[in-house]
Amino acid sequence: MAQQPRYRVKRVYDEPAADDGRRVLVDRLWPRGVSKQAAAIDEWAKEVTPSNELRKWYHDDPDTRRAEFETRYRVELAADAAQAELARLRREAAEEPLTLVTAVKVPEHSHVPILLDELDETPRGGAR
Repeated sequence: MAQQPRYRVKRVYDEPAADDGRRVLVDRLWPRGVSKQAAAIDEWAKEVTPSNELRKWYHDDPDTRRAEFETRYRVELAADAAQAELARLRREAAEEPLTLVTAVKVPEHSHVPILLDELDETPRGGAR
């Protein structure tokens, strides 16, 4: 029987650790100044990242646009391709730890908490 999914969050600039499990980049753009080898990324889950348009819109004024950003991002995550990717990530996390890797300075004020919330939700069409 599969375990409860286990998610972690790390900045790409932090040293990879042996207990990270599968390391998944959850940013739309590749982090500046980081080689693929140094990042130790196992996969890049672009389907669950904010679109370029949404990302740029939010970064223009994150202090006043947070609530609207969350609403718009959840709409993007409701799309079929994003739902399929979320389901796949849930399955992986049930087998081994899954570390969501991001370049944002403060992950708590980014798209990452919303993504974690969506990963913790029961997928449409059945139980996890």
